[in-house]
Amino acid sequence: MNWLTKAINFGEKIKKVLRKRPSKEDIANSDWTSCCKGPILKKDLENNLWVCNLCGKHHRISCRQRFDIVFGKNAYQILESPIPTEDPLNWVDTKSYKDRLKIARKKTNQNCAVMIAKGKINGIEVTAGAINFDFIGGSVGAAEGEAIIYGVQHAIDNQTPYLFFPCGGGQRMFESTIALANMTRTTLAINELKNNNLPYIVCFTDPTAGGITASFAMLGDIHLAEPGCLIAFAGKRVIQATVKEELSSDFQTAEFVEKHGFVDRVVHRKDIQKEVGNLLSILLRKNSDINLENLNETSETNIQTREAS
Repeated sequence: MNWLTKAINFGEKIKKVLRKRPSKEDIANSDWTSCCKGPILKKDLENNLWVCNLCGKHHRISCRQRFDIVFGKNAYQILESPIPTEDPLNWVDTKSYKDRLKIARKKTNQNCAVMIAKGKINGIEVTAGAINFDFIGGSVGAAEGEAIIYGVQHAIDNQTPYLFFPCGGGQRMFESTIALANMTRTTLAINELKNNNLPYIVCFTDPTAGGITASFAMLGDIHLAEPGCLIAFAGKRVIQATVKEELSSDFQTAEFVEKHGFVDRVVHRKDIQKEVGNLLSILLRKNSDINLENLNETSETNIQTREAS
């Protein structure tokens, strides 16, 4: 057997191996996922609120899973937000935007990346919103902007606090300036919420970046964050190339952002319901068994840090 025949046979073997590799759909439908020590059963991860027992990584979850944790399993009502005209620009690149939307809806069982729900935390009526990263990277387009604003309006109409769990890379490029306009629209909506003296609590999840960070996500009265989540505007490499300096390994993590005063507290996923309930009890002057002294110390420390920054 000459070298050419060997090369051809080797190439055929490689093709066979590649053909046997599981597709993205196979991986998504598998009972397993991966984390720090390799494969881990999704069921085990789910039983721990999708947090790894070994490394503490908070895996990304859907909007419904988020509401199950905050309100209790199925103890909430999903609010149907309006869906504006799809694909106003007739965008097509490697595939059409309409096809991308169909795929995302089938994958997530959502009409858009944002879901709004209402429920109770510690007996307090709350309007909550969340973004699903699996829906086109959690990017914000016209439908997402409408959903966020719908949530604000529902909170104002019913005089409830507004709790939001942002994530995603920013505004959706397939909608160009229409998506960008929702940075302004959502900001104005949050300002209206504040004009009505209603609490707005933001809990950052991984990753929160771009136009999401630059608009409604950074306007909270109180900012919480899940451990280790990315909170950024521009990417780390872009900033590093601009400032010409080596950035720390924890740069743009929740812990780094907390240290610099832009997040009030980093909270484990299992403690978020209790933390939000305690905060709302204070903001709405309800009875609570929380330790006010510790909360005041944390608030004073963050104020001092912001002033120093």
